[in-house]
Amino acid sequence: MRLLSYLNRTFNGFPSSSKLLLVFSLSGGGLLAYSESQSNSPANSVEHEGLANKKKVVALGTGWASTSFLKDLDISSYDVQVVSPRNYFAFTPLLPSVTCGTVEARSIVEPIRNIIKKKNGEILFWEAECTKIDAANKKVFCRSVIESNLVGKKEFSLDYDYLVVATGAEVNTFNTPGVMEYCHFLKEVEDAQKIRRSVIDCFEKAILPELTEEERRINLHFVIVGGGPTGVEFAAELHDFVHEDLVKLYPMVKNLVRITVIQSGDHILNTYDSRISTFAEQKFARDGIDVHTGCRVLSVSDKEVNMKIKSTGENVSMPHGMVVWSTGVSTRPVIKDFMDQIGQGKRKVLATDEWLRVKGCENVYAIGDCATIDQRKIMEDIGAIFNAADKDKSGILTVEEFNDIIDDILIRYPQVELHLQNKHLSSVTQLLNDPEGNARKEIDIKVFKSALSQADSQMKSLPATAQVAAQQGTYLSSCFDKRDVAKITPEGPRRFKGTGRHYFLPFRYKHFGQFAPLGGEQAAAELPGDWVSVGRSTQWLWYSVYASKQVSWRTRVLVVSDWTRRSIFGRDSSRI
Repeated sequence: MRLLSYLNRTFNGFPSSSKLLLVFSLSGGGLLAYSESQSNSPANSVEHEGLANKKKVVALGTGWASTSFLKDLDISSYDVQVVSPRNYFAFTPLLPSVTCGTVEARSIVEPIRNIIKKKNGEILFWEAECTKIDAANKKVFCRSVIESNLVGKKEFSLDYDYLVVATGAEVNTFNTPGVMEYCHFLKEVEDAQKIRRSVIDCFEKAILPELTEEERRINLHFVIVGGGPTGVEFAAELHDFVHEDLVKLYPMVKNLVRITVIQSGDHILNTYDSRISTFAEQKFARDGIDVHTGCRVLSVSDKEVNMKIKSTGENVSMPHGMVVWSTGVSTRPVIKDFMDQIGQGKRKVLATDEWLRVKGCENVYAIGDCATIDQRKIMEDIGAIFNAADKDKSGILTVEEFNDIIDDILIRYPQVELHLQNKHLSSVTQLLNDPEGNARKEIDIKVFKSALSQADSQMKSLPATAQVAAQQGTYLSSCFDKRDVAKITPEGPRRFKGTGRHYFLPFRYKHFGQFAPLGGEQAAAELPGDWVSVGRSTQWLWYSVYASKQVSWRTRVLVVSDWTRRSIFGRDSSRI
């Protein structure tokens, strides 16, 4: 007891944040330890105060947009939580390569916890799916995707100050009967793995004894619905897989394989330069890949694809062994429900402003495939722009007054710059010239409206690509990092309706080109400056760009080693 009294007096004399009491029992050989922490210590008070002052940021998704946002975000001022049903980031442009074993699935994925590790704080990750967004109460409801007998609740909710929606999109079936039941998709890593197994199944089934030749042909007929980048690249990968590897393993059916691409438009790769589209069609014709353009799929069954030829109106049935559906994307149900809450229920895609803020929600942002930027039309603000430039309120705008707001116009309304390019004009002031092309010294509101009336016709929606999503994520993280500074010194254009300036520059997409691998070590590329490149050298450019764009050195090494393995040993045809 004397020992305990002495230790008690001793520990009470120290102003430390914790106390530790050790009691030895000589007879029993045991040890009793007692520890007590003081919650009112200065260090703990500072820590709790810092957490309380941090704004809560919840990010939904681990795709291109969300990952780019999280990688570049300075979390010293934010308490960040991430919710996604996948605990990894996937390099989706290489999914077609996974379908045929050119690249292994684990080579293109990086655990999200590796990516979000930060030196100045911690980002929390929850493997769950968001089931509902409650914008009115700033809350998201989630459900765990872990299917097991583990104990505990599956549902939980998170409060937020800022919400970043980056859930991506789902496959658009256009409500075509049979698509969900009988078609493969190519949006996720799991989709690519299923396709890989199905391709092998088709070959294994085709070589079974007692099958007729017609049955073998049907089993080996691979149909791709959609002639966009994903569908075309998969068709090219499948052709290489068949003719470089599988015909050696299944020589008895090498002449029975058929690959067909069905495209509703007049050309495949119709979002690319026409020169690339033409080159791809010629390349596929040489390789024996059938391309049916101008055809709309009506329904899909377990044995046939029913389609309508637009030019003749004829309905045609095409037997198949496997169908891959790659025709675009649509909005996920949780986002549709959110759109109904905020008054966007009649829209097809969630709309944001030029700063990626969801229209109708002050502190909710949406990036990536789940949203589209609703660019404001200049004609909606034309009167306010004129009044802001007319400093002396004379009703007449001089060229000097117009020059003072040109930069703000070009930043706020990017369609004006596209309009200048389309008109082959070097300056906005040239729009003010009279019909004979002579420069005017001053104009009224009527001439001002007429000069800019055609600019809004150049407005275009951004494509749902990884490049767009990544740039949006990077842009949004920079806005979050500069939020406090921008409130003091705004960097954006002036507010034509109102006073002051916008805090940030609006998002501006920079197109760095796009690739279309076409098989046989050949690719096509659309590069900045209206450059088009095709052939083997372009394929090597594709290799270098895609290797450099990997999110980690681990995946970079794995992808390059997979390419090397394939060139030496060929693709693996094991069904695993």
